[in-house]
Amino acid sequence: MSFKPALKFLPRNFFNLLGVLGLFLVVAGCVLQSNKNEIQNKPLAPQVNTTQPPLATSAAEKKYKQEDAGDFIVEHQGVKNSRYAELDRKVKEEKLLEKAADTLNHSLILPYDIALRTKDCGEVNAIYDSADRSITICYELMEHFYKLFRSEGSGERDADEKMFDAVRFAFLHELGHALIDAYKLPITGSEEDAADRCSTYICLEEMGEDGIRAVLAAADAFHIESKQKNPAETDFSDEHLLQEQRFYNTLCMIYGSNTTKYNYFVSQKYLPESRAARCPNEYERMAQSWSELLQKWRRD
Repeated sequence: MSFKPALKFLPRNFFNLLGVLGLFLVVAGCVLQSNKNEIQNKPLAPQVNTTQPPLATSAAEKKYKQEDAGDFIVEHQGVKNSRYAELDRKVKEEKLLEKAADTLNHSLILPYDIALRTKDCGEVNAIYDSADRSITICYELMEHFYKLFRSEGSGERDADEKMFDAVRFAFLHELGHALIDAYKLPITGSEEDAADRCSTYICLEEMGEDGIRAVLAAADAFHIESKQKNPAETDFSDEHLLQEQRFYNTLCMIYGSNTTKYNYFVSQKYLPESRAARCPNEYERMAQSWSELLQKWRRD
């Protein structure tokens, strides 16, 4: 993900909301448990069958399950920027990454270890590194999202909530990259777009209202960033879609998941009618694809 340079100051109540970071990490693992089959209180319109298929029960089906040869592990690293020292200390004290790793390890089979990290990166980012098989959430990313939402008029509390929701989406995006790499998943288009859709799938299908807020916050962030920066040549050549495209793709997935609930996207002209007409089918195909791709890697 590509963002603006890190901003200079942390919000005043940044550390008071550190517990929310723990919540998003733990929830991210919980969503992949096999007994979470459908979003809570979500009537689909039109009805779309995206319920997870039954888990393996017969000997032949159990043989189809993959061998578990790895774990999500935690790697703590020291911070270089003293501005993030207190945040880093609290992450370690609260054992936030350890809780996330434990939940993920009870949910998924892995062919090898994948490291989870939080640290200051010197840039605004969230990263999956295939070379050392690690997911890193940068402290600068949280800082960036807070300032981004504040710049559009959100109050401190609202900006805090949106910040952690957007970071949750970013974490699941990087988890999507990690799973594509670990499972050698057949992705026939842009992997960055696939990772966005993996995050959206998990949020909308298995995380209830928390997931919905995460996707909406991510869409909001894409929209704000698209207004604040004119695309340069490097943006057009980048592997990521333009932020405007990510905004509309995300809106399309949300709308396609429940056209009745999110009809205001169209009536208030956030999403063009010509695109909205195709969104239910787009969402159904995306959800079914991720359901099938992940099925054999879920624990019994």
